[in-house]
Amino acid sequence: MTTLTDNILPFSDILAAASDNPLGQDLNWLQNMRNANGALYGDMGLPTIKLEDWKYTNLTSLTDTSYRSAIEADGAASIDVMPCVFQKGNPGARLVFVNGMPRLDLSTPDSLPYGVTLEPLAQVALRDPAFLESHMGKVADDKDRSLLALNGAAMNSGYVLHVSKGVVIDSPIEIVFIGGVAEEPLANFPRNLIVLEENSQADIVVHNVGVGVGAYFVNSVNEVSLAQSSRLRMFGVQEDALEATNVSTTCVNVSKDARFSNFNLSLGGRLSRHETYVALQGTGADCKIDGAYLMRGRQHCDNTLRIDHLVPDTSSDVLFKGVLDDESRAVFQGKIVVHRDAQRSDGQMHNKSMLLSDGAEIDTKPELEIYADDVKCSHGAASGHVDETALFYMRSRGIPDAQARNLLIQSFLAQSLDRVTVDLINDALLEKITQWLPATCYRQQEWIEE
Repeated sequence: MTTLTDNILPFSDILAAASDNPLGQDLNWLQNMRNANGALYGDMGLPTIKLEDWKYTNLTSLTDTSYRSAIEADGAASIDVMPCVFQKGNPGARLVFVNGMPRLDLSTPDSLPYGVTLEPLAQVALRDPAFLESHMGKVADDKDRSLLALNGAAMNSGYVLHVSKGVVIDSPIEIVFIGGVAEEPLANFPRNLIVLEENSQADIVVHNVGVGVGAYFVNSVNEVSLAQSSRLRMFGVQEDALEATNVSTTCVNVSKDARFSNFNLSLGGRLSRHETYVALQGTGADCKIDGAYLMRGRQHCDNTLRIDHLVPDTSSDVLFKGVLDDESRAVFQGKIVVHRDAQRSDGQMHNKSMLLSDGAEIDTKPELEIYADDVKCSHGAASGHVDETALFYMRSRGIPDAQARNLLIQSFLAQSLDRVTVDLINDALLEKITQWLPATCYRQQEWIEE
C-alpha cells in the first residue's frame, strides 16, 4: 500500500455521506466494500507527483473546486440535442447517463439479442445482487490504487453488460456519459462491469461528452472479465467540457484464446487520465491497446497502461499517436511485464507524438520488464514537429499552407486509425479528428473517402 504523510483528501464530505447512498443500500457486502475502500482512501489520499506513476500528472487542481456527489435528480436535466458518436445513427443498443445518472428515456437497450443484458448498476443490484457480488471487485485491485479506492467508496452509478455463452452482438453498443448539465460542480463515480462468457463477442463504444461549460469530475472504473475464446472490442471517445477532469481505470482479465482490444480517442477536458491494466491469464490470450490524443490550449492528457503476460504463448500490441498544439501536454506510460513462466510471449509497444508548437510537451516512458528467456518484445517512442520538407513540397505543388499541415497531421494519425477495423466506428473517429484540426479547411473529403 502506498501511504503518504502529506496526502491530499478532497471528497471527504462525499465519503462521509456515502452510507446514505441509495445504490446497494440493503447489500451488506457492498456496504462493507464501501467502508473498506473509504478507509484505504483515507490512508492514501489522492496520488501525488511524488509517486513514479504520477510524476507527470498533478491532481492538486481538484482541491480548487468544491464538488458534490451527483444524485438521481441531477440526471433529470434537459438535453436539447442528444450527442452521438455516429453521424448517421447507431443501429445497435444505447445506454445514456446524464450527470452520471441513467436516463432510460434516452436509451434503447431493448434492441439487444437474447442472452445479452445491459442495465444500470442500480437495477442489477436489485434484480440479481448475487451476480453483482460474484464479479464486483474481482478484477480491479483496490489495495494500492487510491482512485480505485475512492471509486469503491463513493460509487453512485454505472452499468453492467453480460453476454451469455456463444452470443455474438452484431452492432456496436453505445454507452453515453453526458456531463456538465448542472449549475454546480458534480462528482460522478461510475462502476461498470463487463462480463463475456465463452465464445461470445461484443463491440462497445463509450462516449464521454460535455454539453455544458461548468466543471465536473468523473472517476470511473471498468472491470472486464473475458472467458475462454471470447472477444471484446472497446472504443472510447473522450470529449469532455473544457473545465472537466476525467480519470478512468480499466482492469481486464483475458482467459485462454480470448481477445481484448481497446482504442481510445482523447479530445477534451482540462485533465484526463486513462489507466488500463490487462492480465493475460490463459494461453493464446491476446490484447491490442491503441489510442490517439489531440490536445490544444492547456489541456493535459495521460495514458498509462500495464500488460502482464502471466502464461506462455500470449501476445500484446500497443500503439499510441498524438498531436499537441499550443501549451498542451500529454503523458504516455506503458509497461509490458513478461513473467517467469510466460515463454514465447510477444509484446510490442510504441508511442509517437507530433508537436505543433514550441510550448507543447510530451512525456513518454515505454518499458519492458522480462523474466522469461524465449520472448519477442520491443518498445519505442518518438516525437517531432511537422516535416518542413514535406510541407514545402506540398506548398510548391499549390496546396495552401493550412491544408497541407492538416494533410500531414491526418497522414500521421492514419497508422493508428487503420487498426480500427469496424468501418462504422472508424468513420466516426475520422470525423471527430477532422473536426479537431486547427484550420478552417479541416475537412479533407478525399482523405475521408479514401
